[in-house]
Amino acid sequence: MDILQQYTEAVKEALSELYTNNYIGEISFQKTRKEFEGEVTLVVFPLLKASGKNPEVTANDIGTYLQTKTNLVKGFNVVKGFLNLSVADSVWVNYFSSTLPYDGYAFENSNSSGLSVMIEYPSPNTNKPLHLGHLRNIFLGSSLAEILKARGHKVIHACLYNDRGTNISKSMLAWKLFGKGATPESTGKKGDKLVGDFYVQYSNAYKKEIDELKQKGLSEEEAEKQSSLAKQVNNLTVAWENNDTEVRKLWKTMNSWVYEGFDKTYNTLGIKTDKNYYESDVFDLGKETVKEGLAKGIFYQKEDSSVWIDLTADGLDHKLVLRSNGTSVYITQDIATANEKDRDFKLDKSIYVVGNEQDYHFKVLFLILKKLGRKYADNLYHLSYGMVELPTGKMKSREGTVVDADDLIEGMIDTARETTTELGKTEGLTETEANHLYKILGLGALRYFILKVDPKKKMLFDPAESIDFNGHTGPFIQYTHARIQSVIRKAKLSIDEIKATGIAAAYTLHQKEVELIYQLSDFRKVIKEAETAYNPALIANYIYELAKAYNSFYHELSVLNADNEQQKLFRIQLSYKCALVIKQAMQLLCVEVPERM
Repeated sequence: MDILQQYTEAVKEALSELYTNNYIGEISFQKTRKEFEGEVTLVVFPLLKASGKNPEVTANDIGTYLQTKTNLVKGFNVVKGFLNLSVADSVWVNYFSSTLPYDGYAFENSNSSGLSVMIEYPSPNTNKPLHLGHLRNIFLGSSLAEILKARGHKVIHACLYNDRGTNISKSMLAWKLFGKGATPESTGKKGDKLVGDFYVQYSNAYKKEIDELKQKGLSEEEAEKQSSLAKQVNNLTVAWENNDTEVRKLWKTMNSWVYEGFDKTYNTLGIKTDKNYYESDVFDLGKETVKEGLAKGIFYQKEDSSVWIDLTADGLDHKLVLRSNGTSVYITQDIATANEKDRDFKLDKSIYVVGNEQDYHFKVLFLILKKLGRKYADNLYHLSYGMVELPTGKMKSREGTVVDADDLIEGMIDTARETTTELGKTEGLTETEANHLYKILGLGALRYFILKVDPKKKMLFDPAESIDFNGHTGPFIQYTHARIQSVIRKAKLSIDEIKATGIAAAYTLHQKEVELIYQLSDFRKVIKEAETAYNPALIANYIYELAKAYNSFYHELSVLNADNEQQKLFRIQLSYKCALVIKQAMQLLCVEVPERM
C-alpha cells in the first residue's frame, strides 16, 4: 500500500470514529505547498458534510486523531480548509524499504495490458531531408512508444511515406530541367539532401516565373493559371497516376535516394519502424473508398468531376476528396491508409503524431471515417504538437531556410565535445569512451530540450542553452546520474550488498532525504499521467526535479562520510535508487545516461 492509500484509510477511520459517519465520498490529497510545513495536504472541504463543523475545526479534529491514534503523522498544521501533514519518518523508511524495489519498477511489460497501439511518425514527404520540425515529431513519437510499452501495451511503430503527388513532382521536374544527370554519387551529397535541393530550385524558378508574368500585367491568380512550370508539374502527376514508364522510373530512382538518406538519419537516432505504408500503394484504394462514399450519398460530385463532402452541418466546410483530373489529395490516401491499418492490425488505438497545422485535416479525416461507418474511427487520436522555431524565426522548406536534422545533430555533438572538454569532464576516458560520451550528451541535450516542452506548445530551440550543464537540460540530468555512479563506485559495495542492507524503522530522516523519497514515490504516477495525456514532458520535468533534489541532498549532506554506518548505508541506497529512476525515466525519453564523466 502506498503512502496516500495509508492516509486515505486512516482518514476514513477518523471520520467514522469522530463523527460516527460512514463517509463514502472522495478523499483528496495534494502535495503541501512549499511555504507550509508538511508533505501531504488533505483537502477538508468535501468532508464538512460528515463533520457538520467548519473547515478549521474539522481539520484540527482529523489532524489530532491522526497524530494520536496512528503512527502516520509526526505533526500537522491547518491553513483554512487544508490540513498539512508531516509524514512520520517510519512511514517514509517503510515505504522506501518495502515499496520502492531495486529493479525495473517503472516498467510493467510483464503485466501486458492486452492492448495494441500504433504510433505513426515521422511520416515525411520524399521531396526533402528531415529537419528540426521532424526531430520534434520523432522524439515525441519514440518517447510515447516507450511510455506505452512501460504501461504494458503492445506498440507498433508505423511510418506513412507521402511518396507521390504534387510536391514530389516538383522535385522530379527540377531534376529534369536543372539536374544534368546528378546523383548522390556524382555530387557526394546524401540522397535526401540532393532531392531537397531540387525542390528548392523548383520553388525559386516558379517564384521567378510568377513575378515575370505579373510584370506583364497578370494578376497573381492569372499568373498561377498560366505558369508553364505548374502545368508541367500537373502533367507529371497525371502521368505518374497513369503509370507512365519513364515517369515511374525517375520517381523510383529519386525516392530510393531519399529513403537511403532517411535511413542514415534514423540509424543515428536509433529509430526502426515495424510497418511502412506508402501513399503510392494506397491512392487507388482511396479512390475506391470515394466511389463507396458517392454511392452512399456521403460525397457529392461537382460539374468539373471533382468530388467533395459537405461538413457544414458539423461546423466545418466543404472538403475536396478527389480532384477534377481524377488525382488523389492527401485526405484520400489517409482514408485508405486508416482502412489498411485496421485490416492489418485490428488496433485498440491508432495515434497520429503530426504538427498542429494539420489539426483541421484530422478533424475532417476522423469525421469522414465515422460517416463512412468505420467502427475503428472512435479509436483514432491526433497527437498535435506546436511548431519549433529558432531565434532567427520560422523555417520554410521551399525557401531552403530549414535547419537540417543531420547538420543539427552533428552540431550538437560538436558542441557537447567542446563544452565537455572545456569543463574537464572527460578525464580518465579513452578516446572511444569520450566520443561515445559526446554523442549521448549531444543527442541527449537535443532530445531533452525538445521533450521538456508540452507538445501542444510552440517552442523556441536554442542549441547553446540546451547543452548547459547547470540548466534545465539533459546534460544536467546526465551529469547527475554520472555523479551518483561515482559515489556508488567509491562506496566499494556490490549492488547485492547495497540491496541487502536493512534500515531500521526508527531511523531518523533528514528533510533532504524525505524530499528524495517523496520524489521517488511519484514516479509510477507520473508515467501513468504521461500515458493518459500523451505527454512525455511530464516525465522530462519530473526527472529534472528529482535531479535537482538529489544535487541539493548531495551538497548539503555527506554520503560516504555520514555520521554513522547505518546513515551511510541508507544514503548509498537512496543514491542508488535515485540513479535507477533517473536512468529509467531518461530511457522513457530515449535518452542514454553515462556511467562516468
